[in-house]
Amino acid sequence: MATIVVFGGTGYTGGNVVREASARGHQVVSVSRSEPQDPVEGVRYVSGTVEQVAGRVIPGADAVVAALSPRGDLSGRLVEVYRDLAQRSAVAGARYIQVGGFSSLRPAPGAPRFVEGDIPEQFRDEALEGEATRVMLAEEAPQGLDWVFVSPAGGYGAWAAGERTGSFRVGDDVALFDEEGGSNISGADFAAAIVDEIERPTRHRAHMSVAY
Repeated sequence: MATIVVFGGTGYTGGNVVREASARGHQVVSVSRSEPQDPVEGVRYVSGTVEQVAGRVIPGADAVVAALSPRGDLSGRLVEVYRDLAQRSAVAGARYIQVGGFSSLRPAPGAPRFVEGDIPEQFRDEALEGEATRVMLAEEAPQGLDWVFVSPAGGYGAWAAGERTGSFRVGDDVALFDEEGGSNISGADFAAAIVDEIERPTRHRAHMSVAY
């Protein structure tokens, strides 16, 4: 049983990770600015900003999951916030799982990442900031930090929640597509892949993708 701290634990991705990790018997600490609408029994919920809470909850953690969104007062600040979480995780000896976006993946090995091409204007700022957090991790992470940057499929989000199937594929920094050219993953299965990686590490200081 591991102690897992989830930043953004009441959001879409973080909430799914909290539920999945708790269901498997892990000790889970959920950090968010808002109170949970449907709290999970046994989960410790901590309210406050990352800056207020991180120093209290990361020491003693086995894994830290960073699942924040570059919105609201975090817009334009996610790189510095994640840099601090990565550094604190390294000091604590915790595995660090940082959730990114589909646009940080490549369409083929060695090809430019999707974010380097044409991104619809309404998604571009978030895509660029998400990619900046990946670059920060790849180039600046403390040497002793065991980190993984995780990208979901293209068809991922609360608008396409789907169901838990327990069957999915895991890849590297190249996007995964099905036989029809689709790229999808449910919230529950994406969370299962993250908790699987915490329980049975397969990647170290690397980019990981998840899709059906």
